[in-house]
Amino acid sequence: MQKRIIIIGAAGRDFHNFNVLFRNSKDYNVVAFTAAQIPYISGRSYPKELSGPFYPKGIKIYDESELPRLIKSLKADACVMSYSDLSYDEVMEKASLVNATGADFWLVSPDHTMIKSKKPVVAVCAVRTGSGKSQTTRYISSMLAKMGITAVAIRHPMPYGILNEQIAERFKTLKDLDRYKTTIEEREEYEPLIRNGTVVYAGVDYQEILDQAEKEADIIIWDGGNNDAPFIKPDLMITVADPLRAGNELTYYPGETVARMADIILINKVNSASSEQITRVTDNLQRINGKAKVVLADSVVRADNPKLIAGKRVLVVEDGPSITHGGLQYGAGTVAARQYGAGEIIDAKPYATGTIKETFEKYTKLEKELPAMGYSPKQIKDLEMTINRADCDTVISATPTNIRHLINANKPIAQVYYDLVPRGSAFDEAIKRFAGNVIKKPKRKR
Repeated sequence: MQKRIIIIGAAGRDFHNFNVLFRNSKDYNVVAFTAAQIPYISGRSYPKELSGPFYPKGIKIYDESELPRLIKSLKADACVMSYSDLSYDEVMEKASLVNATGADFWLVSPDHTMIKSKKPVVAVCAVRTGSGKSQTTRYISSMLAKMGITAVAIRHPMPYGILNEQIAERFKTLKDLDRYKTTIEEREEYEPLIRNGTVVYAGVDYQEILDQAEKEADIIIWDGGNNDAPFIKPDLMITVADPLRAGNELTYYPGETVARMADIILINKVNSASSEQITRVTDNLQRINGKAKVVLADSVVRADNPKLIAGKRVLVVEDGPSITHGGLQYGAGTVAARQYGAGEIIDAKPYATGTIKETFEKYTKLEKELPAMGYSPKQIKDLEMTINRADCDTVISATPTNIRHLINANKPIAQVYYDLVPRGSAFDEAIKRFAGNVIKKPKRKR
């Protein structure tokens, strides 16, 4: 008997789960998607061009707040949990709501959704969003390039626009960011890799994306999103942990899952953490995954113009997801303000307007930092207005994208970058050993 399914998601993992598990199956009928966590992604449809022959009209995407009504009105048998970076309390709250309304609640194993590649794959995942996946991916791709190996990054999806125009996107130059009309959140992930000389693929259909990436890659690097599991089956699994949120590695979904899957656990930001935090996160991770190699790394912050910071009253702009649903207490912008001797970090909240003000109202634990929210043109405009209203000397921008390209600021901006610096040689040796084992050297001609 065909089961009726609702997929609970946030424009990414939900679509992938549908594509690989349900799109071509006669055993299931996906009657709806629901969307949460990310603004402006409900009210759309998963288009017929992507949903396959069993869904000639596509599949509607509803706001997750409608889930109890949808379970009843659509007679759903099960709801499939398909997004990431949720506390265990939040996951079980959703499970209880779904069960009480009359449907099963499913958590799908990553093994059932990972696509096998013809090329070797390194996956970079994390126990929480904002742990340092992107700087780890950049470090690995640079290492491989120095070895004469072409690495191509496949990035976890962020399809916030018109879905049938985002099936498979390839980013090689910064002009591609404009061509695909990317949001700030997409630019934060793609731009640093592009500047690093790495081609990036992303989109909606990851089998199509993988097929294209394999044509130009010696090694595929899966660059994860939030704390989600890889979509491509890894030959080497690296999970990044954040000691500044020690304990979260055991209390967030699916962060603990990817920690248990890891071959290498990279504990990042040790230069900003206390010895107690480092010991706690190390002990927790070794207890759940004793087979993984644990390595330590610093996240080194630098500014393009430190003179704009020293002694100044500064507004700090941070990577949005990390300090909102990621729950990071502070980011690289605050580290830079302290490192370069800012006179004062001002509170962004009194100057917030429009959708940025709504963000502060939703995430009440935000302190002085301004999250670089930019999921729509209006939100980017609200971000610009908030920055221009702020009473400060300098803006410290620690979002990985160059916001000078996106807003007209009425005050100088000091751009902050952060790079991975592993401690010791263990991490480099592990990457070199892996590359040496999977890349076949051409035989010498006699």
